[in-house]
Parts: sequence; C-alpha cells; structure tokens
Amino acid sequence: MEVKLVVRTLELIELYAQARRPLSLTELAQGLGAPMSSCLALVRTLVGRGYLYEVRRRGGYYPTPRLQALCGLIQAGDPWLERVRPLLAALRDDTGETVMLGKIQDGGVLFLEVAQSAQPVHYATRPGERRPLHTSAVAKAILARLAPGERDAVLAAADFRRYTDHTRTTRAALLADVAEAEARGWAENAGESVADLTGLAVALDRAGEWYALCLAGPTPRVRARRDEHVRCLAAAASAIRREGEA
Repeated sequence: MEVKLVVRTLELIELYAQARRPLSLTELAQGLGAPMSSCLALVRTLVGRGYLYEVRRRGGYYPTPRLQALCGLIQAGDPWLERVRPLLAALRDDTGETVMLGKIQDGGVLFLEVAQSAQPVHYATRPGERRPLHTSAVAKAILARLAPGERDAVLAAADFRRYTDHTRTTRAALLADVAEAEARGWAENAGESVADLTGLAVALDRAGEWYALCLAGPTPRVRARRDEHVRCLAAAASAIRREGEA
C-alpha cells in the first residue's frame, strides 16, 4: 500500500528531474495533479527543510544541492555498486548498448544501476526504474536459476498484460522461455515490452541473492551481434560476481 504524501514527494522530485528548471507553485500543482493548498504545504515543508529554495520572488522553486549531497552519501555506503559501475561502463562501451544491473523485487524488476548507450538511437532508462516480470529478460534470467517453489512464488505477482504482439500473456508461455534460458544460460526479451527492442540477460548470484546483467537496444542491431553480446555479458557477470565476493 502506497503512502500518498510519500508518493507525492517522490513525484515532485521526478517532476524536477524531467523539467530541469524552476517551477512555479501552479506548475507544481498541475504536474502533481494536486490541490494548490496541498502543494503549497509540501513546498513550504521542503523549503523549511532546505530541499527547495525560491529562485526569486514569484520566480519559481528549485531543489538545492542538499538532496544531491545526501544521495552521494547514501551511494557511498554501497561499495559493491561503486565497484560495479566501471564494469557496467566497460560493457556499455564494448557492446554499444545500454546496460542494466537488475533484480526481482516486490513483484517486478528493479534496475539498480544503468550505463546509458551513447548511440543516437538507444534504450533509455534510469536507476530505480521498474519493469513488469513477464516482459523482462532480467526476470527470465533470474527465474531460470530459482527452484520451482521460489519461481511459483515470484510468478504469483505477474499480471501478463499485453504490451506488444510478442508479449508472453500466459504463465505457460513465459515458463517455456524460462526453460530455454535455463538450458542455454542466458535470457532474451525480443520485442515483448517495446516493439523493435531486444534485451539479453545473464544471471549472477551475490551472497545468496540473484541479480541479472542485461543489455538492450534496437532489435536489428542487437540481433546482428547477439552471440558476441552474450559472451560479453557472461564475462562481465563473472567479473561482477567476483566483486561481490571481495
């Protein structure tokens, strides 16, 4: 169950990430779909706590560096991800595609870290983004490593909504893909979440928890180098696993 005030605060932060400019109270209320009075109370609280400031009188509000500073301190507390980032960047450079490290959490796939492709046409996502279980190469790669009972528990949260003509809309169809991933050691999402987008993923374990390393990009480009991409993913996954043991 979501807490409305927390959701609204997070949506405000995301709104600034999209706008990247000062926003007036009216713009914030419209962007959040919130009453002006509720938005004013939220803004005053964040101003009082030092997270927002008024750039000039009636010139709108913008986040202070306080949030970034706190995020930096939080990130520094996860040394594994700090060590993993250069490996993701190297994989991105080797393949030319966007690279993600993800895991299954709360009925979906969560991307923990992302190295964005520099190509003009590429798959765009950010750390913290979530994806449905049944359309994700990350989920398939991890499900292929789970015991049947664990797999059933995870799939209880899948809704099998159709996103494209290639979406696996039944449990049986998804499990067939998972069985194939288990046999060959890597998983694929071929246009199942977004048409003309293909993702490849390899699972890796860290302290008894399963993660997956994934790359995604336009289907023709990924398919043309699929075997090479799989080898790069496997090598990078092994390196990341070693970092987890350090």
